[in-house]
Amino acid sequence: MLKTCLTAVRGPAVCVGRCFSREVSGAVSTLAGFSSPPFSTEASLYVHWPYCLKRCSYCNFNKYIPGSDKQDVMLECLQRETETSLKLSQVSRITSVFFGGGTPSLARPSTIAAVLETVARHAGLSEEAEVTLEVNPTPVGSSKLEDFLHAGVNRFSIGVQSLRDDGLKVLGRDHNSQHALQTVAEARRLCPGRVSVDVMFGRPGQSVASWELELDELLSVCDDHVSLYQLTLERGTQLFRQVQKGQLSVPSDDITAVMYESARRILQKRGYLQYEVSNFARNGAISQHNMSYWKASQYLGVGPGAHGRFVPHGEGGVCREARTQTLEPDVWVREVQQRGHGTRRRIPLTHLGLLEEVLVMGLRLVDGITHQHWQLFNPRADLHQILSSSSEVQDLQQTGLLILDDRGLRCSWQGLALLDSMLPTLLLLLEAYTQGLQEQQARGATIGDQRDGGQRVSKPG
Repeated sequence: MLKTCLTAVRGPAVCVGRCFSREVSGAVSTLAGFSSPPFSTEASLYVHWPYCLKRCSYCNFNKYIPGSDKQDVMLECLQRETETSLKLSQVSRITSVFFGGGTPSLARPSTIAAVLETVARHAGLSEEAEVTLEVNPTPVGSSKLEDFLHAGVNRFSIGVQSLRDDGLKVLGRDHNSQHALQTVAEARRLCPGRVSVDVMFGRPGQSVASWELELDELLSVCDDHVSLYQLTLERGTQLFRQVQKGQLSVPSDDITAVMYESARRILQKRGYLQYEVSNFARNGAISQHNMSYWKASQYLGVGPGAHGRFVPHGEGGVCREARTQTLEPDVWVREVQQRGHGTRRRIPLTHLGLLEEVLVMGLRLVDGITHQHWQLFNPRADLHQILSSSSEVQDLQQTGLLILDDRGLRCSWQGLALLDSMLPTLLLLLEAYTQGLQEQQARGATIGDQRDGGQRVSKPG
């Protein structure tokens, strides 16, 4: 169960709600007054740079090896789609920006600056807004950090993944441990307290002892934020095929569970507080951008394959939509040039779909979901009313995995690692609650029809 919980949150390609059963329906909620989230003029922005110099052996993210120089056309189209998204959402303030990929540190710093200028021109972007850039820790990536800082970036997320050169080779990374250490040191010099490091466990040939030693070494040089991810074997990747053929072996689920628990203890001992399933911070250095996902806030997605969740007020919309941009960069470019955006799919979120996202994403947080936060999205019934009478929820509470009290709903220390095993139960209870409201509403409508003699009576003009 741990493997899915520790899926990397790389931009807003977030699998929630119906991913645990069936896909969210495209129909708009029929529950009166509950078809849209609380009104907000704010949103965060995710910008996807789809290109890499090479594909890592484990990676199935939306990334491509460019056959020619794409810098100019990407600059043009990222600016245009950003402008379109801001006008469509009518947000007046962007709270954070995250440049992910792919390898966004391959983009020119002037491209990053131009996107930020577009945001500032069409919506507010304060000087304090968190602006994160994912960085591949190669000599080329490290040499451009200062230029990115001048372009407006104020936080770096560095894909170290491992400090073992043999491990990096297996993963197909194009950096070595010395490159990683040098990049982290340079980033810390430029942005002290605002550097995050990604590290991966469950790699081929890794033991609990070697993992603990490696993590301890990393923590002696890294900054105030660490993201911890378990290697996931994805179909279609080179690493998946190597393991299937018996050329490599990965630790068992029981071993990776021990690795996760030992990492949590080591990080805590070194002063890093866990605030989400995969994320740890000290000195208050939490990722403000990712918090917007976990708090089910609005976010705009720009670039090939980016995801977004926002209300399209510019089209007269009142419901939040789940939007996905066209995956393939060349096709996305043509669409943006023709119509200003490359939106491939848009699904109006039902009331149930929205609550599922609040539940699934919120429970990733150590603090969980407060009653006040839940009320923003569902003022009709609180979490106690929906969940507390369930025998399954009572069992989860008695076994010490789930906490439902006056603060709200959250996982215990042990429960956070087992979140995926609890979500199907909680989602079914949520679905039963919304179905009950719909049936209650339908019965009320039927009674109204009967009082009107079987038909609606129009009042005279």
